[in-house]
Amino acid sequence: MSDDALRPTPPPAAVTPAGKPPEGKVISQILSTVVFTFLAYLTIGIPLAVLPGYVHLDLGYSSFVAGLSISVQYLSTFITRAQAGRMVDTIGPKKTVIRGMLACIASGAFLVLAAWAVQLPWLSLCMILVSRFFLGIGESLVGTGAIIWGIGRIGANHTARMISWNGIATYGALAIGAPLGVALTQLFGFAAVGLTTLTLALIGYLLARPRASVPVIRGERLAFRLVLRRVLPYGLGLALGTIGFGAIATFITLYYASHQWSNAAFSLTLFGSFFIGSRLLFANTITRFGGFRVAIVSFLVEAVGLLILWLAASPEVAMVGASLAGFGFALVFPSLGVEAVGLVPAPNRGAALGAYSVFLDLALGITGPLAGLIVGQFGYDDVFLFAAIGALCAVALTLSLYRRERLTQTPV
Repeated sequence: MSDDALRPTPPPAAVTPAGKPPEGKVISQILSTVVFTFLAYLTIGIPLAVLPGYVHLDLGYSSFVAGLSISVQYLSTFITRAQAGRMVDTIGPKKTVIRGMLACIASGAFLVLAAWAVQLPWLSLCMILVSRFFLGIGESLVGTGAIIWGIGRIGANHTARMISWNGIATYGALAIGAPLGVALTQLFGFAAVGLTTLTLALIGYLLARPRASVPVIRGERLAFRLVLRRVLPYGLGLALGTIGFGAIATFITLYYASHQWSNAAFSLTLFGSFFIGSRLLFANTITRFGGFRVAIVSFLVEAVGLLILWLAASPEVAMVGASLAGFGFALVFPSLGVEAVGLVPAPNRGAALGAYSVFLDLALGITGPLAGLIVGQFGYDDVFLFAAIGALCAVALTLSLYRRERLTQTPV
């Protein structure tokens, strides 16, 4: 989702403007590149709110299988992340984005096949799993390629802005996609979800082909296993905080249905909207107060939101919980990421951020099936209690890392 593309690679001097480009041109170049991220994540967001219900209610499979159908995408992203980075380095970001859009087109096609095979639940489920696998590949390729394509076009001095807008495009698309998917299903049936995602990905493919490419970026390839040990505790904190997002994304619609509430998709919209608002308003607090402090506050806010979801007695209260969870989760990745990257020398920072990002994918891949097991034993409400406990554990872990850093900086 997004943040997984935050592996900065400086563009060569040839593509960095010698003078300061006009502000309007910079914004135009940023928007013309993040549009691919936006389209790719629309293809992710549109089925997100309806797919678990389709697998559980229409096909008749368990909540565990419903969670698994979502998590296949995250596992696919996890598996293909390193290959996406190598592809950007070897064939260039433009071709990487184009291939990612082709993968998203394939995902939409398999969703259409899944809808047509509804009378054969096992076949429909297989088509869904294949669709999710292709969607994970598309997320890796488009997410990684678009951010580096944009940096190559506007210059390294605008990297922070490119990353910021890429994240906004990611979660903005998820916020729009969820209610759109519900509306399409209600009006035209589940097949319309597949047709719409296929069409959006095709538009992205056609837009990308005539766009100017940037020179392939050459440089030393860093195996992130070399720095994995250093970033491990920071990645664990990220994973613990990501459980809440995974739980909301996977089970919020079934949670609402279990209480016979309406407007579940609007909760996903609120989550994404407050995520975007938090990034826009408070991203600078990381520089001002330090990553550890911001991460601790972010985890606490997320935990409060998840506890409200657990205890909610009405859909309106649940929406407040989802909003707070999104607001808190927004700064988790960048705040801990700043500290993780600072542990290694400058030539290895990209590898450190890449290794750190893996924990986001891993957490999203595991959360669906694990939360499905919790649903089977305790019910939908307790999924959010489980996620809140994860966020509170992240608070404790981050506090210990903060104290350790302060001790190492204290002169003897």
